[in-house]
Amino acid sequence: MEICPKCGLPKEACICETLAKEQEKIVVRKEKRKFGKIVTVVNFNNKINLKEIAKELKKKLACGGTVKDNEIELQGDHAAKIKEKLVELGFNAENIEIVE
Repeated sequence: MEICPKCGLPKEACICETLAKEQEKIVVRKEKRKFGKIVTVVNFNNKINLKEIAKELKKKLACGGTVKDNEIELQGDHAAKIKEKLVELGFNAENIEIVE
């Protein structure tokens, strides 16, 4: 049985990811790219599994996107819906800031 080095619990019962999600400070902003395209950028502070979160957000918002430098870039303007979707994924609503 493997033990998590951070929390000391067995790998199956590890709570590190859950704790990281609850304490994560998230900043959401919109950027205008080439040809007037809008991109929603979700910026994270901690090193959590961004690829898995990006996959879930893309599925829930029905859009494309990518992970770059601790940020998830989603194609389109999703600033209105992104907070609700992040809360569904286990993030704390008080720590999500949407910059207009």
